[in-house]
Amino acid sequence: MAILPIVEYPAEVLEKPCERVTQFDSSLNKLLNSMYDTMLEADGVGLAAPQIGISKRIAIVDIGDKNGRIDFINPTIIESNGEQTGPEGCLSFPDLFGEVKRSDSIKVRAQNRRGKTFVLEAEGFLARAIQHEIDHLDGILFTTKVIRYYEEGELEG
Repeated sequence: MAILPIVEYPAEVLEKPCERVTQFDSSLNKLLNSMYDTMLEADGVGLAAPQIGISKRIAIVDIGDKNGRIDFINPTIIESNGEQTGPEGCLSFPDLFGEVKRSDSIKVRAQNRRGKTFVLEAEGFLARAIQHEIDHLDGILFTTKVIRYYEEGELEG
Protein backbone atom coordinates (compact mmCIF):
# COMPACT_ATOMS: atom_id res chain seq x y z
CA MET A 1 0.00 0.00 0.00
CA ALA A 2 0.93 3.64 -0.19
CA ILE A 3 2.81 5.54 2.49
CA LEU A 4 0.85 8.75 2.95
CA PRO A 5 2.22 12.14 4.02
CA ILE A 6 1.48 12.93 7.67
CA VAL A 7 -0.14 16.29 8.29
CA GLU A 8 1.64 18.34 10.94
CA TYR A 9 0.36 21.05 13.25
CA PRO A 10 -0.89 23.78 12.59
CA ALA A 11 -2.90 22.23 9.73
CA GLU A 12 -6.58 23.17 10.17
CA VAL A 13 -7.83 19.60 9.60
CA LEU A 14 -6.23 18.56 12.90
CA GLU A 15 -8.51 20.80 14.97
CA LYS A 16 -11.88 20.08 13.34
CA PRO A 17 -14.36 17.39 14.38
CA CYS A 18 -14.53 14.69 11.69
CA GLU A 19 -17.52 13.45 9.71
CA ARG A 20 -19.01 9.99 10.24
CA VAL A 21 -18.15 7.30 7.73
CA THR A 22 -21.23 6.10 5.85
CA GLN A 23 -19.67 4.09 2.99
CA PHE A 24 -17.92 0.83 3.74
CA ASP A 25 -16.33 -0.10 0.43
CA SER A 26 -13.04 -0.98 -1.25
CA SER A 27 -11.80 2.63 -1.07
CA LEU A 28 -12.20 2.52 2.74
CA ASN A 29 -10.25 -0.76 2.82
CA LYS A 30 -7.45 0.77 0.74
CA LEU A 31 -7.37 3.83 2.98
CA LEU A 32 -7.17 1.71 6.15
CA ASN A 33 -4.32 -0.36 4.70
CA SER A 34 -2.43 2.76 3.61
CA MET A 35 -2.98 4.35 7.02
CA TYR A 36 -1.60 1.23 8.72
CA ASP A 37 1.49 1.17 6.48
CA THR A 38 1.99 4.91 7.09
CA MET A 39 1.71 4.44 10.86
CA LEU A 40 4.27 1.61 10.83
CA GLU A 41 6.65 3.55 8.60
CA ALA A 42 6.47 6.51 11.02
CA ASP A 43 7.03 4.20 14.01
CA GLY A 44 3.66 5.12 15.54
CA VAL A 45 1.16 3.10 17.58
CA GLY A 46 -1.90 4.90 16.24
CA LEU A 47 -3.02 7.08 13.35
CA ALA A 48 -6.23 9.02 12.77
CA ALA A 49 -7.55 10.06 9.35
CA PRO A 50 -7.14 13.82 9.99
CA GLN A 51 -3.40 13.16 10.38
CA ILE A 52 -3.33 12.31 6.69
CA GLY A 53 -5.63 15.20 5.77
CA ILE A 54 -8.94 13.30 5.72
CA SER A 55 -11.71 14.60 7.98
CA LYS A 56 -13.44 11.25 8.59
CA ARG A 57 -13.95 9.27 11.83
CA ILE A 58 -11.33 6.62 11.05
CA ALA A 59 -8.45 5.54 13.27
CA ILE A 60 -6.03 2.65 13.58
CA VAL A 61 -4.23 1.47 16.71
CA ASP A 62 -1.58 -1.23 17.08
CA ILE A 63 0.51 -1.12 20.25
CA GLY A 64 2.23 -4.42 19.46
CA ASP A 65 0.22 -6.54 21.91
CA LYS A 66 -2.05 -9.58 21.46
CA ASN A 67 -4.82 -7.37 20.02
CA GLY A 68 -2.69 -6.52 16.98
CA ARG A 69 -4.12 -4.02 14.54
CA ILE A 70 -7.48 -2.53 15.48
CA ASP A 71 -9.44 -0.50 12.92
CA PHE A 72 -11.91 1.97 14.41
CA ILE A 73 -14.63 3.49 12.23
CA ASN A 74 -16.97 5.99 13.92
CA PRO A 75 -15.65 5.15 17.41
CA THR A 76 -17.27 6.44 20.61
CA ILE A 77 -16.10 5.94 24.18
CA ILE A 78 -19.14 4.61 26.03
CA GLU A 79 -17.52 4.05 29.42
CA SER A 80 -14.33 5.17 31.16
CA ASN A 81 -12.89 4.45 34.58
CA GLY A 82 -9.84 5.21 36.66
CA GLU A 83 -6.95 7.46 35.86
CA GLN A 84 -3.44 7.10 34.47
CA THR A 85 -0.75 9.64 33.73
CA GLY A 86 2.02 8.95 31.25
CA PRO A 87 4.08 10.10 28.29
CA GLU A 88 2.54 10.79 24.90
CA GLY A 89 3.80 11.96 21.57
CA CYS A 90 2.05 12.51 18.26
CA LEU A 91 3.09 11.96 14.66
CA SER A 92 1.63 15.40 13.85
CA PHE A 93 3.99 16.99 16.42
CA PRO A 94 7.42 15.51 15.63
CA ASP A 95 9.88 15.49 18.56
CA LEU A 96 7.30 16.81 21.06
CA PHE A 97 6.42 14.71 24.11
CA GLY A 98 4.43 15.45 27.22
CA GLU A 99 2.79 13.91 30.24
CA VAL A 100 -0.96 13.44 29.78
CA LYS A 101 -3.70 12.31 32.17
CA ARG A 102 -6.27 9.88 30.71
CA SER A 103 -8.78 7.26 31.84
CA ASP A 104 -7.12 3.99 32.80
CA SER A 105 -9.83 1.76 31.32
CA ILE A 106 -12.36 2.41 28.59
CA LYS A 107 -15.10 0.71 26.64
CA VAL A 108 -15.38 1.76 22.99
CA ARG A 109 -18.14 1.16 20.47
CA ALA A 110 -17.04 1.34 16.83
CA GLN A 111 -17.50 -0.25 13.44
CA ASN A 112 -15.01 -2.41 11.59
CA ARG A 113 -14.03 -2.02 7.92
CA ARG A 114 -17.20 -3.87 6.86
CA GLY A 115 -19.50 -1.67 8.95
CA LYS A 116 -20.13 -4.27 11.66
CA THR A 117 -20.44 -2.74 15.15
CA PHE A 118 -18.16 -4.05 17.89
CA VAL A 119 -17.40 -3.14 21.50
CA LEU A 120 -13.86 -3.26 22.85
CA GLU A 121 -12.65 -2.92 26.43
CA ALA A 122 -9.11 -1.63 26.90
CA GLU A 123 -6.89 -0.60 29.78
CA GLY A 124 -3.45 0.84 30.34
CA PHE A 125 -1.40 1.78 27.29
CA LEU A 126 -3.98 0.46 24.80
CA ALA A 127 -6.68 2.63 26.44
CA ARG A 128 -4.31 5.62 26.26
CA ALA A 129 -3.59 5.08 22.56
CA ILE A 130 -7.28 4.69 21.67
CA GLN A 131 -8.25 7.84 23.62
CA HIS A 132 -5.49 9.80 21.85
CA GLU A 133 -6.77 8.73 18.41
CA ILE A 134 -10.44 9.37 19.24
CA ASP A 135 -9.44 12.84 20.43
CA HIS A 136 -8.02 13.44 16.94
CA LEU A 137 -11.41 12.56 15.45
CA ASP A 138 -13.00 15.17 17.71
CA GLY A 139 -10.45 17.84 16.73
CA ILE A 140 -8.70 17.66 20.11
CA LEU A 141 -4.90 17.66 20.17
CA PHE A 142 -2.84 16.04 22.92
CA THR A 143 -1.07 19.36 23.47
CA THR A 144 -4.28 20.71 25.04
CA LYS A 145 -4.03 17.99 27.71
CA VAL A 146 -0.31 18.06 28.49
CA ILE A 147 0.48 18.50 32.20
CA ARG A 148 4.17 19.08 31.47
CA TYR A 149 6.41 18.75 28.43
CA TYR A 150 9.46 16.52 28.46
CA GLU A 151 12.88 17.97 27.70
CA GLU A 152 14.85 16.49 24.80
CA GLY A 153 16.33 13.14 25.81
CA GLU A 154 14.23 12.85 28.98
CA LEU A 155 12.27 9.83 27.68
CA GLU A 156 15.29 7.91 26.46
CA GLY A 157 16.29 5.02 28.69
